[in-house]
Amino acid sequence: MVRRTKDAAIVDVVPAQTYFVVSAIFHYLGPALAVLLFARIEPLGVAWLRIAAAGTIFWLWRRPLRAWRTLDPATRKLLAGWGAVLAVMNCSFYLAIDRVPLGTVAAAEFAPVIVLAAIAVRSLRNLLALVLAVAGVYILTDIRLSQDWIGLLCTALNALLFAAYVVLGHRVSRVDGLRRIDGLALAMGIATVIALPVGVAQAKPAFSDLKLLAAAIGVGVCSSVIPYVSDQLAMARLKRSTFALMLALLPATATAIGAVVLRQIPTLPEIAAVAIIVAAVALHHEKT
Repeated sequence: MVRRTKDAAIVDVVPAQTYFVVSAIFHYLGPALAVLLFARIEPLGVAWLRIAAAGTIFWLWRRPLRAWRTLDPATRKLLAGWGAVLAVMNCSFYLAIDRVPLGTVAAAEFAPVIVLAAIAVRSLRNLLALVLAVAGVYILTDIRLSQDWIGLLCTALNALLFAAYVVLGHRVSRVDGLRRIDGLALAMGIATVIALPVGVAQAKPAFSDLKLLAAAIGVGVCSSVIPYVSDQLAMARLKRSTFALMLALLPATATAIGAVVLRQIPTLPEIAAVAIIVAAVALHHEKT
């Protein structure tokens, strides 16, 4: 049962799909900016700074320890598991984009969630939407094998954990009695602690350069605060299968952001693929 809290009446005025679009835009805007930091900070350092910046902002904003004290053991275990997924997923993601093209990583992230979308297909219309989404992503990303096996391993691990992020995040968004963002704040705090041993040493260059630190914090806001909050607000009102299908937009937004931020201008087939993906998401119908 979807819980209702005092803040729900305000945020529910905005369509759930709008929150998802915001998330889709920022999901790769942050990583695109993070790539520019790799010249000064190692990938795991950037990953930890992203997690820590977001975790600190959430804790100052939500003060979630008050919520933690009221939770039952099962919910605490759920949040701990989600926090661990967030920590390892972010670290593997940054290791992946340091070695593998961003488009390949984006496509790999979508692969496991196709299963989540396919499991709940109940109509020909939604089946067609799923097929179109898969076709569009395939055309857009043009996945190719790489000889960098470490990069591919990190890409595969990130993809599996991204599916786990969707499943666990959807459960947290619907925990009765837990405000939507409080669960996220607790999970990000846990993720900050888990990632600390592998990332803090590589993050040292940012501690002596205020501009670099500010840039890293900006990456955290763009990569974790805005998209994760938007995800929670969308997940609370969308079926998991619908949310999973809409994730097909991520490679499309990655292409658009790559063109704007990294000057990676898309080809005509890539533009056509983006149009196919948008059509697939528009075609999907969620039964109420």
